[in-house]
Amino acid sequence: MQVNNAQSQSQSSRFADLLLAWFDVSGRHDLPWQHPKSPYRVWVSEIMLQQTQVQTVIPYFERFMSAFPTVQDLAAASQDDVLSHWSGLGYYARGRNLHKAARIIVTEHGGEFPNCFDEIVALPGIGRSTAAAILSIAFKQKYAILDGNVKRVLSRYDAIDQWPGEKQTETKLWHRAEDLMQTERADDYTQAIMDLGATICRRTRPLCRECPVKADCQALKADKVTAYPVSKPKTQKPTRQVVMLMALDGERIFLQKRPQTGIWGGLWSLPQFDNDAQLNAILPQAGEQVGSLEALPEFKHSFTHYHLIIQPRKIEVDAKVWGLAGQWMNLPQALAMGLPAPIRKLIEKTESKHVKNRQLRKNG
Repeated sequence: MQVNNAQSQSQSSRFADLLLAWFDVSGRHDLPWQHPKSPYRVWVSEIMLQQTQVQTVIPYFERFMSAFPTVQDLAAASQDDVLSHWSGLGYYARGRNLHKAARIIVTEHGGEFPNCFDEIVALPGIGRSTAAAILSIAFKQKYAILDGNVKRVLSRYDAIDQWPGEKQTETKLWHRAEDLMQTERADDYTQAIMDLGATICRRTRPLCRECPVKADCQALKADKVTAYPVSKPKTQKPTRQVVMLMALDGERIFLQKRPQTGIWGGLWSLPQFDNDAQLNAILPQAGEQVGSLEALPEFKHSFTHYHLIIQPRKIEVDAKVWGLAGQWMNLPQALAMGLPAPIRKLIEKTESKHVKNRQLRKNG
């Protein structure tokens, strides 16, 4: 939809006024990173909120802040400690980059979070929209954001007929986001438009009757709200298969730390193999005393770009003669480490069985 300049200016001012009036009454004012509101807390929350819903983030944020209340605490922590507090939140590069950025802030910015766009966007893991959110919410600077919620709001508001992920469409949305931010209340406006997308202009079952800007929403006028934003052209996700080895010595488990790059970078995980033949080839070198392999039920774990079929194999071994590089840990210690979510579930099931067996022996 094309809007002339006079209409655009008037509509932009009306959009901001209506949005802020709604926010003052119905917006979210009790999120944990709002009390107290600091650049550090806003930054951590924005990184956690990338591709993750607020209700999922809240308990992680609170635990993270308890462990690392300042950027100095985060910078001084080990990567293992940071990732153990991130475990289960997914997209682990966010946690690694948060840790790297904290160290840069301490060493290059004197422990003070920078308040300049170029310096913020230069930090690991921070893109244009995240930098804008930090500047507007924490520093009250007038920078528009364009996260998933805002893309959905604007795609419906202007009935944009292209997928928002296309470069040309995204550029159009950025211009529109900046155009609509006609207010000096930059921090409230940014929170308000995120709240609008999260609570009213939802992906499914949007609450259009409660929307403060419904009078100018082109998708609503056309009775096509759910047609926007236009979906990404569908492509079938490829599927990969891996074999993972759960080596146990009593109530200890063998883990290896994954490379910093690639999936689950920097996390502790089970040894991984392309297939059973590759696994069987290393077992004679792993140790003299190995039991027989037990095939556990396979399961699927999905990433953004592909599905991973995990085929777990369990084996009882003697850790004293185990030759692979890695670390033996007791099960509670392993569960305290940064683990990929599917590996955590496997270890939790194993620990649960050991707890039951101990209880049976005690009762017997």
